[in-house]
Parts: sequence; C-alpha cells; structure tokens
Amino acid sequence: MDKAIARLRGLAVAAALALTTFNAMADYPDRPLRIIVPFAAGGATDVIARTVAQAMSTRLGQSIVVENKAGGNGNIGAVTAARSDADGYTLLMATSSHAINASLYNKLNYSLTRDFVGLSNLASVPLLLVVNPSIPASTPAELAAYAKANAGRVNYASGGTGTASHLAGEQFSTLAGTKMTHVPYKGGAQALTDVMGGQVQVMFANLPEVLAQVQSGKLKALAVTGSKRHAALPDVPAFSETPFPAMTARSWFGLFAPAGTPPAAVDKLSQAIVQSVADPTVKERLKGLGADPVGDDHAAFQKYVGQEVARWAVLVKQSGATAD
Repeated sequence: MDKAIARLRGLAVAAALALTTFNAMADYPDRPLRIIVPFAAGGATDVIARTVAQAMSTRLGQSIVVENKAGGNGNIGAVTAARSDADGYTLLMATSSHAINASLYNKLNYSLTRDFVGLSNLASVPLLLVVNPSIPASTPAELAAYAKANAGRVNYASGGTGTASHLAGEQFSTLAGTKMTHVPYKGGAQALTDVMGGQVQVMFANLPEVLAQVQSGKLKALAVTGSKRHAALPDVPAFSETPFPAMTARSWFGLFAPAGTPPAAVDKLSQAIVQSVADPTVKERLKGLGADPVGDDHAAFQKYVGQEVARWAVLVKQSGATAD
C-alpha cells in the first residue's frame, strides 16, 4: 500500500511539473532572448545572425540581443551557450567551423551533437578559389599546373588552422597532385589582405567575404565549390565543371539551443526561424551578401549537422590538422 501511495504521489508531482512547464511554454517567450555569436562583430556570421534575429523578433514578439563572444575558433562562445539554462532564451549561432572543431580538437568542453539541438540552418555559402591577379592562372587546372611548376613557392592563406578554407586548400592540393604551403592567419580579413597584397598567392574564402574584391578586380576568382555556379558570380565556373568535382565544401550558419530545451520552445523557435528566412526582405538581404538562404526545420537540420561532423572529420584526418 505504501509503495502504491508513493507511486501515486510521484505521478501527481510529475503531472504538476508537466502542467507548470506547459503553462510556461504557452506564454513563451515572455522576455528578451539572446543569440551568442562566437565570432567578432561585422563578419559574415554576425551579419547573418543579426539579419535573421530582427525578423525573428517580430514573429516572437520579443527583442533579441545579439552578443558577440569571440575566441578559441568559436569554442568560447559555444561553451558559454552550452552551459546556459536550457529554457529557450539563449541560442548559439554556430557554423561549419564548429562541425570541424569536433574532430580538430582532441578535447572540447562541449559537443555540437550532444549538448545542442539544431533549430535551423539559416544560410550556406560556397567557398571561392581566389588568387592574386599576378598569378598566371585563370582556371583550377592552370593553378594546379602552376603550383607543380613552382613547387614549394606557392602559398595559400586561411583564416586559421582547421577552418574550412584551410581544409579546402589541403583537399585541392591532394586532388591536384601538388603541394601548396599553408599560411594560417588569425582571421579571414587579414588573410585576404595579404592575398591582395601578393604576400600569399591563393585562398579558398567564403564567397560573401570576397565578393566585392572579385567584382572590383582586386582578386581573381577561378572556381566556386559545388555543382552549380553562383548567381552573384555567374561567369565563374563551379568545380563540377573542372577536373576537381570533389570540391564540394560549403560553409553554413545555423542556430542552436542547449540540449534539454523544452520541445515546445524548440518547435516555436524553429518555426520562427523558418518563417524569417522565407521573408522576401530577409532572403534578398542574404542573397545580397552572397549567401544562399536555407531555413530548414529542426529535424532536418539536426540530421544535417551529424552528417557534417562526420564529413569534416574525414577531411581533418586527411589534412593531418590539429589544434591541440
């Protein structure tokens, strides 16, 4: 009898907690939210986050504060978000860099697939192979031939060891049967400055970061990763049109919530993001940045994140890159 009474009391407590959670979620959100952007203000991640956050704020009826917490290749901000209350009020703007970090670092204080639930992929961008205009190559094949003829003298820049630009450069070198020397920088902006200045000859860069420089002639674009050309640069071939069709890497920018966030909040947030990305004004803003709007639901995005972590792990292993 005592066990039966205890069980009934336990069920009653559980039911009361569930009702409390339900009532709380019925009013969710009832205070401002924050999005942690784990990179510096002004970059592609920050701009995309702020663009979508503004539209989300209208749909959720609450203000959204974007907080930049840069450092550690995006890991410092990710740890902060992972340790935040799983109440739907703190989100993380993560990128493909975080999928790379999962295998680049032997020890991380968070797991992108276990400590977070994906809400939606806001946008993705292809990588653009660019060279200093002085390089006598107008196609990836010509660059490969030039690198072979100048073994040990062709360098490629990246925004840091283990970034998408680094791993894409390693993959291209492998496919081309040559060896370009990797020169890591502490950010994409400094790397691009040196490519334009001729200190480094080559770079794989996120398309939005180099679109203006290519259009102005300060950089020469040879190809864009993926199977199709990009609308922002219709005269630049896709890698599928070159001898290196395996160059398919893209950078993506998605919103996450800490694991354990109530499903009702996850659903509401995901729906608000999907609707925001589909907004014509937001779509045009993203396209103007050179980004391709996505806006998938949380189930599809969560599956995609798992695939990305596994795919980048292969490239990290092939490159031999490590951040520890």
